[in-house]
Amino acid sequence: MSSDDNGTPDTPASSRPGEATQSGPRPEPLRFFGTTWVDHGEGYTARRIGVAAGSLALAAASCLVLSFAYDGIRIADTGGFVNVLIVAMFAICSALAFRHTWDGFARRPDSERHANLRGLLAIGFVGSLLAYFFRSLTEAPGERLHRQEYEAAVEKYGRRTARRTGNPSKKRRER
Repeated sequence: MSSDDNGTPDTPASSRPGEATQSGPRPEPLRFFGTTWVDHGEGYTARRIGVAAGSLALAAASCLVLSFAYDGIRIADTGGFVNVLIVAMFAICSALAFRHTWDGFARRPDSERHANLRGLLAIGFVGSLLAYFFRSLTEAPGERLHRQEYEAAVEKYGRRTARRTGNPSKKRRER
């Protein structure tokens, strides 16, 4: 029986006729790529080109907006020291945001550290956009990390579900 309130089907997805069920680990989708990173199908290359072009265009537009803001501060005649501080702040924050984003593609970021750096990353958003651009030139951003985790999960699942041969009581248990 289906529920009209939430639109759930009357049969679970695994028991529908004509549908294949997937057992084992499922790949985690990436932003803008879904799960196409697994087999590089369904327009993966076009998506990578689009992501690279989009992140570079956003970085360029952001630099243009920042130059307008800098011009406004310069016109306000706040002094040379403030102008240097503003430029240094955006340069340092962008460099740190680039490094943080780049490292996030290779390993899972620490959520507490990420929360502490949220303001800095917001100021240095141009660095994050540039990191996204450079990574998308070679792969989907975060693909290497997700691929390693997915392949490890598939291997672990394969070992766990492999059929046993011989007497199982003589086999040493894994811990």
